Amino acid sequence: MKMKLQYHNLYQPQRAGALAALLVLLFPILLPCLFSPLTHAYPSVFSSNMEQSDSWNPLANQGWKPCAESSVVPTLPEKSTGFLQVFLDGGLNQQRMGICDAVALAKILNATLVIPYLEVNPVWKDTSSFMDIFDVDHFVNTLKDDINIVKELPFEYSWSTREYYATAIRGTRIKTAPIHASANWYLENVLPVIESYGIAAIAPFSHRLAFDNLPMDIQRLRCKVNFQALVFVPHVRALGDALISRLRYPSGQSTNYLKEITDANDKQQAGKFVVLHLRFDKDMAAHSACDFGGGKAEKLALAKYRQVIWQGRVLNSQFTDEELRNQGRCPLTPEEIGLLLAALGFDNTTRLYLASHKVYGGEARISTLRQLFPLMEDKKSLASSEERAQIKGKASLLAAVDYYVGMHSDIFISASPGNMHNAMVGHRTYMNLKTIRPNMGLLGQLFLNKSLSWSEFQQSVIAGHKNRQGQIRLRKPKQSIYTYPAPDCMCHA
Repeated sequence: MKMKLQYHNLYQPQRAGALAALLVLLFPILLPCLFSPLTHAYPSVFSSNMEQSDSWNPLANQGWKPCAESSVVPTLPEKSTGFLQVFLDGGLNQQRMGICDAVALAKILNATLVIPYLEVNPVWKDTSSFMDIFDVDHFVNTLKDDINIVKELPFEYSWSTREYYATAIRGTRIKTAPIHASANWYLENVLPVIESYGIAAIAPFSHRLAFDNLPMDIQRLRCKVNFQALVFVPHVRALGDALISRLRYPSGQSTNYLKEITDANDKQQAGKFVVLHLRFDKDMAAHSACDFGGGKAEKLALAKYRQVIWQGRVLNSQFTDEELRNQGRCPLTPEEIGLLLAALGFDNTTRLYLASHKVYGGEARISTLRQLFPLMEDKKSLASSEERAQIKGKASLLAAVDYYVGMHSDIFISASPGNMHNAMVGHRTYMNLKTIRPNMGLLGQLFLNKSLSWSEFQQSVIAGHKNRQGQIRLRKPKQSIYTYPAPDCMCHA
């Protein structure tokens, strides 16, 4: 019997939750086929021992190595031109990239950088400051030979606050910086403001510095900030280390971080784990304009949310749902990412860490994924409420812990492209770590196929992801240096 997976009906509004229901029904059938050590239907594809699976093999040496330090000896300007303030919107990873750009711009302008101000995100409403997230002393010390940095403005400039710029047009605020502006634009438009007033404040600043036509020492400085200067605060790293230890040594958990790690290392061999960034929150679902099978009520709810958050700037797509999926523009649902992982050879013994803030639909939405991967963990399942007290309700700190765990995982996979995906892909490329990038266009087409057997689906998935597991991709013009660190941040080994 050739089992067909009828994906083509799963996204009709009247079939709300159909994919989840189908997977639940298929689970007893798929489980022996996918995971049984006696399987003979596809012996070259399925393996009951994931330790021997190719999926776990680390990346081979690709002939590149980290190279963030510039060949030019860093020197501070004899005299600072004045103070540079930047106001960064977005989530943690967008702000992270903005911080790197701010350091580079301070170098270009010979200005003293004020520790960047992080705007409150309208979606997550997190008020965490730079110093709440990043080790500010490490940041300043790492860059002390490159630029001047101050933690706060001197008294004579203390008037230059976010509230000051919110009440009226101010001569010291730069509001017109184009997306990906050149170094010359800043020299012509911002430097005169600094020289006139002693300070310039750029808001908004995210994505405001070009990736091309910059001196190599400026590019290397951006790399140095991203990969060396930006280190999370100690309590985030401590909690991250505890979670990593509990994923690698699941039988020896305790509430003492150092004792736990020491005891685990002494008693058992480290296990492997995958970090999955699900990225299926309400914000993403609304922005995509895709249909997720919730019917008219869901469409109306997402449309209302879209209007409230973006005030009409993000409209319903003029493409049909099928067209959007064929173009790979719909975020993968938890059920779809489960099928992808299973097709790639991961089985129900795989330890999975779920890196997500809030999943659209809640626990009910990820229940099927949890059935397929019963060893799936997250911050709540691995750490007590006392251990999580310092990050509770703070989206940026929650994301910081996930980022830290993701950088120490054997494999990282993001369900859909985004700032977290881009930052992790770049950082793990820099460290030559395996990172699976879902082929969104291919998967969209496969999920819409009217008559696809599991074997055909799996073979297509494996073929379509063979070269999407962390292989070096050289940055092209206009592409982000933070997603594609070679060749700017890397050298030939």
